[in-house]
Amino acid sequence: MVFWLLSGALALVVFGLMLIPLLRRAHGAADPSEFDIAVYRDQLTEVERDLARGVIDSDTAERSRIEISRRILDADKAAGLGKTANAPKALSYAMALLAGGLVIGGSLAAYWHLGAPGYGDLPLQARLEAAQELRENRPGQAEAEAAAASRLPPPPAPEPQYAQLMERLRATIAERPDDLQGYELLAQNEAALGNYAAAHGAKAKVIALKGEGASSVDYVDLADMLVLAAGGYVSPEAEAAIARAIALDGSNGAARYYQGLLFAQTGRPDIAFGVWRRLLEVSAPDAPWVPAVRAQIGEVAFRAGEEYELPPVPEAPGLLPPSAGSAALPGPDQDQMDAAAEMSPAERMEMIQNMVQGLSERLASEGGTPPEWARLITALGVLGETERAGAIYRESLAVFAEQPAALDMLRGAAEQAGLAP
Repeated sequence: MVFWLLSGALALVVFGLMLIPLLRRAHGAADPSEFDIAVYRDQLTEVERDLARGVIDSDTAERSRIEISRRILDADKAAGLGKTANAPKALSYAMALLAGGLVIGGSLAAYWHLGAPGYGDLPLQARLEAAQELRENRPGQAEAEAAAASRLPPPPAPEPQYAQLMERLRATIAERPDDLQGYELLAQNEAALGNYAAAHGAKAKVIALKGEGASSVDYVDLADMLVLAAGGYVSPEAEAAIARAIALDGSNGAARYYQGLLFAQTGRPDIAFGVWRRLLEVSAPDAPWVPAVRAQIGEVAFRAGEEYELPPVPEAPGLLPPSAGSAALPGPDQDQMDAAAEMSPAERMEMIQNMVQGLSERLASEGGTPPEWARLITALGVLGETERAGAIYRESLAVFAEQPAALDMLRGAAEQAGLAP
């Protein structure tokens, strides 16, 4: 109530200040030329007095009378022009009412559109404290996944042979808690199936087995799976993975994107805007996080009170569209299923090698997109074929030498495959 009283009083004061000059003209305020005429007439009287006292002679008095009379005539003409320019009273009153309507009505309309009627004052310090409290007390990963499961559709069912193979892989990994390559494979395939909860569980095991050798890519992959499992929500667990990824590699674009998303979700659009704007400025146009940043940075800028114009999308020459040649890895046939029945390490490695062989041959003969090359390098690292992975990595660097974003992706895949930088 106090807010409305103060706002109304302020609007009336502004309206009154605008009204004064309009009404003053409506009531016929004295024209400045009339004051000039009065002064000139006094000057004529002084000339006559000076002539009578003998201070000036008759010739000087005559010249003075002529000059002063000319000035009186000029002032009188100016006074006549001023009177003809005065607006009618009715028009002055109409303009006053129109100005009042614009000031008071426009203020109310602007506040109703931009303001928050009924809310109390939210000073900056209070908003910062509220954002900090929101971040500290937000739901954890398990609660977020439970909420996401109730509103998200289930992932599509895989092909029967692939589903059977996955069941065998899960059973085998459960019996081999220290099988790093097995957990790498399990995390990748669970994510490919849309089982993000199982995927981040397997990825967490990968990081635990690697220990200090876990890379920034490992942690950002974990964060990605956590966020996807929670329906796009950045939980405290995902935040910890993002922080670790940035600590290991401050230039990790995916980690920076998720860092901005965290701030956007916890009441700090100002920080989110700064993070995303810098990320967009330094990222190649084909970087995988760029579309997500471009889709959200406008709203974040508005919430942060920033005037921001999204830059046009620069061209990325020589890059195939994501759908071009992006066929999935060939699925296992019945012979491979039979060979995988016992799932010994050697047999499983042979089976995986057969699965990626088709992709390898196609990339060698037809070429492909950077994600496909990166996937092949990672898969060979999982197989332990680091020498072959290194050769393909070096070949890919030559193929995509003019595409910085592709090179970043390939370097991340090489790091995940265990290749020396």
